[in-house]
Amino acid sequence: MGTVVTLASASQPAMAQSGAASWYGSGRKTANGERFNPNGMTAAHRSLPFGTRVRVENKRNGRSVVVRINDRGPFVRGRIIDLAKGPARALGMGGTTYVALSVLN
Repeated sequence: MGTVVTLASASQPAMAQSGAASWYGSGRKTANGERFNPNGMTAAHRSLPFGTRVRVENKRNGRSVVVRINDRGPFVRGRIIDLAKGPARALGMGGTTYVALSVLN
């Protein structure tokens, strides 16, 4: 299971989370009604608001990307985020990997 840390600041709270990430490459519409783009820099998260920008760092190789939350999931125990194929490729993911998330807005 992942770890969640809430960081409070004077301006706006931020969230950091770490755990397993997976990717998905097909679908028609996302939970917010957008057409799914497998190469788009988007992701699914269970609870973050749609439109939230998140930095995802692959803890195995140090690569990172910024994605926008536009879908819900993952619905597999132990996973904290599902990435579209594009950002997963940019992170060097082959299947699942351990990541750290940082909310940017």
